[in-house]
Amino acid sequence: MTEEDFTKQRIWHRYTAADGTWRRKSGNAAEQRPRGEDLAVLRRGLGRPAGTVLEMFPFYTCPVDDFAARRGEVSAEQEAEHIALALYGLHQQSQNAPMHRDGVGLGRAMLELRRHDRTSDEAVDARFQQAFSAAATAGLQLRLRGLITQLKGIKQPLDYDRLVSDVHQWGRPDTRSRVRRRWGLDYYGWTQRTTAPRSGR
Repeated sequence: MTEEDFTKQRIWHRYTAADGTWRRKSGNAAEQRPRGEDLAVLRRGLGRPAGTVLEMFPFYTCPVDDFAARRGEVSAEQEAEHIALALYGLHQQSQNAPMHRDGVGLGRAMLELRRHDRTSDEAVDARFQQAFSAAATAGLQLRLRGLITQLKGIKQPLDYDRLVSDVHQWGRPDTRSRVRRRWGLDYYGWTQRTTAPRSGR
């Protein structure tokens, strides 16, 4: 299987259509949504290492690193997917619309949070800076949890495939710099659109 095949198996793709709405079975008007029980399982992974929550194993899609597994370890890719799955479980909980949206990276999602009339620009800047400056994946994971909670509060979706990739790249200084650059460019796009209205939801 290709990397794209594994990605398509992730829980958010099972339920979210390309246009950002819930999927529907062919010939059936009923929306397909993730079960609350499944989201609860994913949330059990919050703050816990990959591979330590047995119920989460059916939700993992990335290939197993056999060499790491023989040593009782997981790969950086598996750890990144675990973190994103747990955060998705938190984000999607009790939401009427899908919280996965292709193309909406963290910087752009945080820009929408900053523009929202329920938030303080300074507070959002400070929270985003804390995540932006995290030196290790463990610190990033902790700070992302706070950001996702805020995005959930305004019903702002996020591209969870991209989040998996970003967290995976966070472990190396060179690729971490590229992620930070992309986040910064997306987030500080607000300086080019200072007249954009703040939105209430």
